[in-house]
Amino acid sequence: MGTTAVASRPAADPTTAPVRSAREVVPADLWDKQVGLLMRDYPYDSVMAARVLGQGYAYLLTAMKHRGESLGLAPSKLVDIGVHTVILDTVAYAELCAGYNDGVFLHHVPKVDMKNDGSVMKTAHMIAADGWEVDLSLWADAAECGPCHPGYDSH
Repeated sequence: MGTTAVASRPAADPTTAPVRSAREVVPADLWDKQVGLLMRDYPYDSVMAARVLGQGYAYLLTAMKHRGESLGLAPSKLVDIGVHTVILDTVAYAELCAGYNDGVFLHHVPKVDMKNDGSVMKTAHMIAADGWEVDLSLWADAAECGPCHPGYDSH
């Protein structure tokens, strides 16, 4: 995806592993099905639908990895659309939870005031720190961090 901005890793992170795409963990037929659902339900072309879906998976996989840590993770409005697309495909979501969350359903409880408390951009940075590709433009609807925007990498 040529329009994807990848958040840089924090300076303290010594890892040199390549950034992972959520597409790597989703079977191709399931990916195509869920991209199609996004295109059906939203005014997205296949590129935008894939971007939103990929960030939804990256969010869920990060939240599963950090389950029980009370980090206050929160998706942006656009990423939340991808999250709900995954969750509403309940059989596939159950399989994701079985493979990445010890079979425990991760319950997504949206925060009422998630846009002004720093949690959305903190979440994007956590996803990047966990090695997932981050499309910052999909997280940018949270105008909460001042200088946090694509290209700004001082965090």
